[in-house]
Amino acid sequence: MTADVLDRRALNRALLERQLLLRRRKLSATEAIERLVGMQAQNPDDPYIGLWSRLNDFHHAELAELITDRQAVRASMMRATIHLHTARDYLRLRPVVQPVLERSVNNHTTRREFLDDADVPAVLATGRTLLESEPRTQAELRDLLEPRWPDHDAATLAYAVRTLLPLVYVPPRGIWGESGPVAMTTAENWLGESVDSDPEFDEIADVIRRYLAAFGPATVADARTWSGLTGLRSVFERLRPDLRTFVDENGRELFDLPEAALPDRDTDAPPRFLPEFDNVLLSHDDRSRIIPPEHYQRVMDESYARGAVLVDGFVAGFWNVRHQRGNNTLLIDPFEPLSEQNRAALIDEGTRLLTFAANDAKTQGIEFQD
Repeated sequence: MTADVLDRRALNRALLERQLLLRRRKLSATEAIERLVGMQAQNPDDPYIGLWSRLNDFHHAELAELITDRQAVRASMMRATIHLHTARDYLRLRPVVQPVLERSVNNHTTRREFLDDADVPAVLATGRTLLESEPRTQAELRDLLEPRWPDHDAATLAYAVRTLLPLVYVPPRGIWGESGPVAMTTAENWLGESVDSDPEFDEIADVIRRYLAAFGPATVADARTWSGLTGLRSVFERLRPDLRTFVDENGRELFDLPEAALPDRDTDAPPRFLPEFDNVLLSHDDRSRIIPPEHYQRVMDESYARGAVLVDGFVAGFWNVRHQRGNNTLLIDPFEPLSEQNRAALIDEGTRLLTFAANDAKTQGIEFQD
């Protein structure tokens, strides 16, 4: 049988629907974070913007309380980057991504050389003790490890501890409007539960199903890009009888859940302002379903410290807020000229964004950087 072909626009609408970006949903922050299988969180404010873009009546306090009450945590996870997860999801997902974190240490030539003759188990045990006595930054951990292993590179030892042990970053960092050191402690110390090791196939398969529910239809390479995991071809093959398949315009096989939504490709997509590291932009090997190929390199090169503007479902520019003497201005930098209708829609959505993200200003405004 010939598989159905899904073009770029059809994949775009499927992705937006599953990412809660076609229309805002009446979900709790907990439900949304778990449906998205976590949110990128190098910038601690990003998940707040990401949730605001997806949910009805979302307020900063809802996520801040989850983090303060230890029901949500920031930690190194997919792709060995910092993500926000609910506490229960962290405990489920951390064993699955452990090989990704180990690879970030062992596959880095310099780090591996520094660790070759080190007693890594002893370093990890000491690091655990130090971090459980009180939360510490990586620099503090480095300075405490250095006198114990003076013949080794202390920064590499601290990195190994941060990466190989199940750790979480503690508040006040991660709370909207507050700042604090990037301090860590063990997940067991913070959450009161230990992280299992050696996940079973069913646990890995469940993560792949959840990925497809949030980002599909997708190729094996897409899932690998999102998670950082290798060896996923065999997982998909074992799951194949329970999945449906399509192909994209280039003939690549796409996997999906049988019951997953596939909206009409002509479904309207409202404008959205996404944070700078939103997972919707980073979780596919082929990102043309969300980033137009002609703008891909610019998005990859210039997006740091600026968010992405979606127009008709695709990245069409950047945004950021300029804070100046009590005045906040939303700066919108489109890649191409916008129609009057799209400009008006962005002004409407941008006004709401300013109210959410910068409501402490004396004045607010919106500027298009044409």
